[in-house]
This record gives sequence, C-alpha cells and structure tokens, in this order.
Amino acid sequence: MCGIAGVIGHTPPAVDAQERALHTMQHRGPDGFGRWTGRLRDDSVTLLHTRLAIIDLDQRSAQPFAADDCVLAYNGEIYNFPELRQELEALGQQFSTSSDTEVVLRAYRVWGPDCVSRFEGMWALALVDLREQRIWMSRDRFGEKPLFVAHWDNRLYFASEVKTLSALANRKPVVNPRQLQRYLVNGYKSLWKQQETFWRDVEEFPAGCSAVFSDAAGYRPAPYWKLSYAPVAMTRAEAVAGVADHLSEAVRLCLRSDVRLAFCLSGGIDSGVLASIAARKFGRDIQTFSIVDTDERYDESDNIKSVVAALGCRNTVIHTSREGFIDRLQRQVIAHDAPVATISYYIHDFLSEAIGASGYKVAISGTGADEIFTGYYDHYAFWLATQRDRHDFEDLLKDWRDGFGKFVRNPHLQNPRVFIETPAERRHIYLDRGIFNNLMIAPLSEDFCEQSYASDTLRSRMLNEIFHESVPVMLHEDDLNSMSHSVENRSPFLNRALVEFMYQVPTQHLVDAGYTKSLLRDSVAGLLPDPVRLDRRKKGFNASITSLIDTTDSAARDWMLDSSSAIFDYIARDRFVAFLDGDFDSNARSKFLFSFLSAKAFLDSPLALGTPQTLIGDAA
Repeated sequence: MCGIAGVIGHTPPAVDAQERALHTMQHRGPDGFGRWTGRLRDDSVTLLHTRLAIIDLDQRSAQPFAADDCVLAYNGEIYNFPELRQELEALGQQFSTSSDTEVVLRAYRVWGPDCVSRFEGMWALALVDLREQRIWMSRDRFGEKPLFVAHWDNRLYFASEVKTLSALANRKPVVNPRQLQRYLVNGYKSLWKQQETFWRDVEEFPAGCSAVFSDAAGYRPAPYWKLSYAPVAMTRAEAVAGVADHLSEAVRLCLRSDVRLAFCLSGGIDSGVLASIAARKFGRDIQTFSIVDTDERYDESDNIKSVVAALGCRNTVIHTSREGFIDRLQRQVIAHDAPVATISYYIHDFLSEAIGASGYKVAISGTGADEIFTGYYDHYAFWLATQRDRHDFEDLLKDWRDGFGKFVRNPHLQNPRVFIETPAERRHIYLDRGIFNNLMIAPLSEDFCEQSYASDTLRSRMLNEIFHESVPVMLHEDDLNSMSHSVENRSPFLNRALVEFMYQVPTQHLVDAGYTKSLLRDSVAGLLPDPVRLDRRKKGFNASITSLIDTTDSAARDWMLDSSSAIFDYIARDRFVAFLDGDFDSNARSKFLFSFLSAKAFLDSPLALGTPQTLIGDAA
C-alpha cells in the first residue's frame, strides 16, 4: 500500500535527506507523500510516508496520520477493518475517515499494542504515542510487508527499503559477503535461517513481532504470535469443509478494495483456486494475468486456458523473452537492493509490470499454499514416513508410484522410503551445493540446518519453510517486484484463521488417494476445472535460464565474464568459464547460473558500489 521510513535520535535528519528518502519511495506511493517530526522525551522522531491509495482514496486518509495524541506511518492492509471499526464505534470511538489506517490508530488507542491480535491482514508500522511518550512498531505475522532497520550514528533508522535507509542517513550500507556466499552456494532457502540481510549493518524487523520503546536504545522486538502443530480430532470430511469455509472467507476479505484488482494465474492449482472462488462464489468479473514459457517443463498454457474458459474471465498472457534480459535484471536488483532470489521472481516482474501498466493497483497471488497444504515432492515422502505404521502402507506406496512418483526429478527423492530409511536426509534441499562450492574462491562451510518445531517431521519441515526457507523469500520478492510497479500484492492463503486451522488438521488428512494438497483440491471440487484441480505435476512459476539468456552470445559473455566485476572476488573466474560452457538442462545448474548473474548485477549496482544513483528510476 505504501512506503514508510523514520528516524529516532537526538536530532532529526536534514531536510534534504528526508527529501531524498521520500524520492526513493515514490514507486511505493505515487499518490501522495507526507512527513512529521516531533519530540519524544529527549529524542526527535521523524516519520515519512508515501501513499499508494487503496482504501478511502480521499486526502483525509493521508499519512503520517495524526489523531488522539498518536501519529501513525503504516504500510499494509487490515482486511477486517470494517468489523473492527464497528467494535470500536460501539466502544465510543469516532472516525473522521473510512480508512483502515484510522482503524489501526484507534485500535491501538483502545486495546494498546495487543490490538494486532485482532488484525487480519499485512502491515509494517510505526506509531508515536505522545500521551504515553513511547513508540510502537509492528510487523505482520508472516512478514508480507517489509521493514528494514539500521543502528547508525546513535540513531535508529527504519524503512520499507534499504535504499531509503541509505538516503535518509546519507550513508552507504556495507555488503554482507557471508549472505552472498549463502545465496550462491546454498540458494535462496538459506537466506532467512539467520537474522542477516545482504547488508552487514542492516537487519529486518522480525515478522510476527512488535516493539514498544521510549528511545532508540530501548528497541527490542518481541513475538506476539506463534504457530505450532496442535492436531484436533476430526474426520477428513470435516477437514475439507473447514478448508472450504476458511479459504472462502480469506478470499472475501482480500477482495476489499476501492481500486481495481487483478489475479495472477500461473496454471497451477493455487492461483486457479483463488480466481475460481472470486468468480464463482462471489460473482466477481475478474481480470487475470499469466506468464508462459516456451520450455515444456514450465509451460502451463493448457491449464491457464482451461481456467479462463471455465470462469469466462479476461486474461492477459505475457511471454518470457531474452530481449533486454541483463538490463531488466539490473533494474530489478536496484529495486530489490539485493540479488533477485530466483528465476521465478525475475519473470514475476514481467507480471507485475503488466498488471501496473494495465491500471491495476492490487494483485492477488497464491503465495504460501505449498507450505500450508503440502505442495512439494518432498512433502509426499515426509508424509509417507509419518504414515509408515499404517496397515495399508503398501497401498500408499503404490499410490505414490502410480502418481507423483512419476514426476520426481530430484535424485534424493526418487525413493519413497527415503525419510524412513534416513530421517535426517536433507541433501535434496541444497542440491549440488558441492559443485557450486567448487566454483567459490573461499568455499562456504555452512551445512543445512533447521529448527525442530514438532515431533511430526512433515509439520516441522513445513514450519521451517513458512518461517525460514520459502515463504519469507517469496513475500520479500512479491512485495519488491509488485511495489516497484506501484502494485500491492495480497496473499489470501496466509490468512491467520486458515493457517491456524490447517495446523489443527491431523497430518494423515494432508495426502489422499495419491494426491498432495488433497484438502485444497477437494475443497474446490466443482469450482476449479478437474484437469487443473487433479493435475499432479509440480511445474511451478518458473522458466529455464536458456529461455532468458543466450550463454553463447558474445555481448552476454562479455558482461558475464567482465574481470573487473566484484563477483570474481567470490567466484573463481576460470572455473566459472568451464561451468558456463557446460549444459543447463539440470534445474540446479540453471538456478546457479541465474544466481551468479543476479549476484553480479547486485555487486555492480550503485548502492553496493556507493554511487549516488540508487533509485529505481535512475537505472531505467
């Protein structure tokens, strides 16, 4: 919805630094900007805001928003704000706007920082409470809205993007070589296992946390929410009905908007479910946007056509292309202040660009469904391990062999008993890391690690994905891609009630009749066309690296092998040349080449080099 930034310290930042910071957030909020500076005991507090108007488009809802001795800078959407407003009005609160922004402020005034327990939505916020002489900062449960923090010059800086921190402090952040090594060797799933970013002196305000403090030294985020596996006895039919009810409500809430919204439609079940519920349950005339790759491994055009025909919706198809690959990648890296995590998110940018160019301010996507409903091939094998004592276990193995087992390419997962025979097997996650480490000048000696969230190995794995491996990466990329084109991304699958319900469902119900995501599939029977609903293939929103760049093209090779690039402080150039001359049919090799290209663009970017051109527009 917006961009936010602020500083807490003895003196406020210079006016020109505030102007530069607002400029770096213009893409996040092209509909207006504001600033506020005040005193809190011995400190100065400055709040900055740029607005992407989604709810209550009137200027009266502009931010920083001041009322009742509070000043709020807020980025996000609280989808259940009308219901909260009714509660607050019954308690005597009076409203001057119809925005969710004012609901956040007045909810805080009535219920204090614990008001977040009532919020359904996504947010990153900073509120100055002049009455209580304190600051309240908070971030949503899953981290859908970003918030970066830096402690510089005895001040606390915070912002939606790293480039904004840099502009506000007039300071160059320092590249974190360890995080770059993780990215290159272990891949994107290693990036959120530690509290680190690609910048040595910049951290993230942790998801699912709030902080209440009176000065910069008192800043200490603490969790306000926890998700754990706590199964409740229920039949499979009850589980399916519960998913249908919670998912329908999640979509209904995410459809709330005073501007036009669009749906991302990949051809997989997740996005198809959301579009089908919106169109068939709520009668919405929806617009969908799809990316199609020429590589058969990732081409889901048949499924896309099937959903579009069934729903009678409008669909815009964007095709992947090699044209302008390096320029687009460099622009994306500047937008992200980091390497682009995966090929998937490189091509996702095409989608965000098309949605924004078509006049839509909100996009609805299927992020999180795999990690909630069991969408990955290893989930099936972990599930089999949890069911190994069942009397019909041999039938379960046959279901796997006759179905999903036919599509598994990862060599470590081609044995359905893998996690029964070797419970600690995790080589499938950091696949081929030994090959990639061989390319490094200084190999990374950091093996796979995970947290133990439950005795149920599948649920523990899925919670690691939700909080440390997959979901944080996807939400980070979703936000920065979409907001670079002034589009807000919404993820209905990350509805708190839906997720909490799914972690009450006994694990045995997650897979059925040879299908992962069986509860999701069965909950939309009759809504989503069966060829899509019952498609076992896991293609993902992806593309092959060779459909994006010609590795034999002389200009591309000159850029890749430029010996002056800092990438060759990390990767041995001669070994990389040999790697580049190999084939990229392997998913892992293809992904590594993209990681190399993205890391190179990052290290060569203005922010990493410390040059003043750190804005998205300056790279165009």
